[in-house]
Amino acid sequence: MSDTAVKIDAKLVKELREKSGAPMGDCLKALQESKGEMEEAFVVLRKRGMASAAKKSSRTTNEGAVGTYIHAGGKIGVLVELNCESDFVARTPDFQELLRDIAMHIAAVDPRYVRKEDVTEADLEREKDVYRAQAAATGKPANIIEKMLEGKLSKFYEEVCLLEQPFIKDQTQTIAQIIATKVAKLGENISVRRFARFKVGDPNWTVAQTAQIATEEA
Repeated sequence: MSDTAVKIDAKLVKELREKSGAPMGDCLKALQESKGEMEEAFVVLRKRGMASAAKKSSRTTNEGAVGTYIHAGGKIGVLVELNCESDFVARTPDFQELLRDIAMHIAAVDPRYVRKEDVTEADLEREKDVYRAQAAATGKPANIIEKMLEGKLSKFYEEVCLLEQPFIKDQTQTIAQIIATKVAKLGENISVRRFARFKVGDPNWTVAQTAQIATEEA
């Protein structure tokens, strides 16, 4: 029997739809491919979402909206600009939900950059120097030290870059992956352009923007 002939309970399709946000037809196909295994079907959808997002990543995003999130009795506030390709998509409930979720995530996790590409050379070299010294202290061979360095840098990016961070409401997905899911559903490229996070009494407030903005303004 082929995958497309696998009979899937409508309740499973609805459950996957609610979990992933993907269209019902895509949920059905993913469940058929995974022979009714919910987690496998979810992985299928995530992979398709990332592939769809990658194809659309070069498309211009000049529309969008600015979202806010105020947390902890007014002690933390976030502004974030999320871009898409059309004003129509910017006003959809799915886009607005994504905007609120990203703003909430920034309030909770306090990233310093939008993407890995936005990390300054000074910050990156400082981290590399620290990690190299730590690795060298173990006395391991140079090739092992380089692998250790790669692992440390991956963790560093996860800690400071918004798109690399596990989503606060679902640690199995990164922010990049939840954006990719919406890209697949809405059919437009979506990107975080910039954000600002303020905390009462904290002098180390965060303002981050993509390196592309800095290039445009130069």
